Amino acid sequence: MVAQRQEIMARELSLEIARVTEVAALASARWWGKGDKNAADGAAVAAMRAMFDSVNVTGTVVIGEGEMDEAPMLYIGEKVGKGTSEFEVDIAVDPLEGTNLVAKGMTGAITTLAIAPKGCLLHAPDMYMDKIAAGPKCRGKIHLDRPVMENVRAVGRALGKDVWDVTVVVLDRPRHQKIIDALRQGGARIKLITDGDVSPAVATGIDGSGIDMMIGVGGAPEGVLAAAALRSLGGEFMGRLWPENEEERDRASQMLGGDPERLLTLEDLVRTEDVIFSASGVTDGELLKGVRFYGDFATTHTIVMRGETGTVRFVETRHRLDRKPEQIRQILEPLSR
Repeated sequence: MVAQRQEIMARELSLEIARVTEVAALASARWWGKGDKNAADGAAVAAMRAMFDSVNVTGTVVIGEGEMDEAPMLYIGEKVGKGTSEFEVDIAVDPLEGTNLVAKGMTGAITTLAIAPKGCLLHAPDMYMDKIAAGPKCRGKIHLDRPVMENVRAVGRALGKDVWDVTVVVLDRPRHQKIIDALRQGGARIKLITDGDVSPAVATGIDGSGIDMMIGVGGAPEGVLAAAALRSLGGEFMGRLWPENEEERDRASQMLGGDPERLLTLEDLVRTEDVIFSASGVTDGELLKGVRFYGDFATTHTIVMRGETGTVRFVETRHRLDRKPEQIRQILEPLSR
């Protein structure tokens, strides 16, 4: 009976967390192209926090906007949800991945979160992580420690593609020049992005996204979010923390039992298949369409998935802005006047 009740709650929770990422997307999209990335992020955080108050979970933020003294809302350790449920969960959030993308009116920004039973998400520190991601057909066929073109060839074989047709996403950073050079010399297709590697990592697991592999150094918290999605999709993800100084190295060592350079598999990052992931598009991207405003209503495009069942839903929602709860309207309305 208890298991049946938890199953029903998990099903309901999938759509509840989709509502959380949707409202964060609506709020941040108000700042599209206005040159203020902090305002866009702040709006997403406030909207996400307000919507969590209606979700029937007892949740703890394990990946968020920073420590309590750094972030007023959605800080690490903050309790969210109604708090009336015996269903205790860990929550990883990135209220707005791609703040610069929204500020500059560019593509690829999303709002995203993942939920899993308490103790099942790696509490990744706010530092860099070296990562590699690919879809379900590449499970067990790539490895972070192999040369980049060896991985590309493995992806090509798994997908039935010539190397020249394999598309790899890399953050456009000086630290990735060797990777970029190797990919170009090997003939792979490269998509360089300026910000936000969660969306392309997730896209590797979705047929027809146009992205086959993602590789390179990005944020460790974002790595856990991407891993949650790929665990749900049956894809592949590996990471290794990439501390930049002794303080970060010590923190990584404490977190990983004395070995800051330990390879982190998908199962290390997300210790259960009982994970739920949701992301809503803020601006258009390969995976999701961005928010559209039409006067008194708006539309959002969301992907939500459950690892336990393997269910993936794409949800297109029409929102009557004047019928949102008052707390949400206050976040959405300042720029609509």
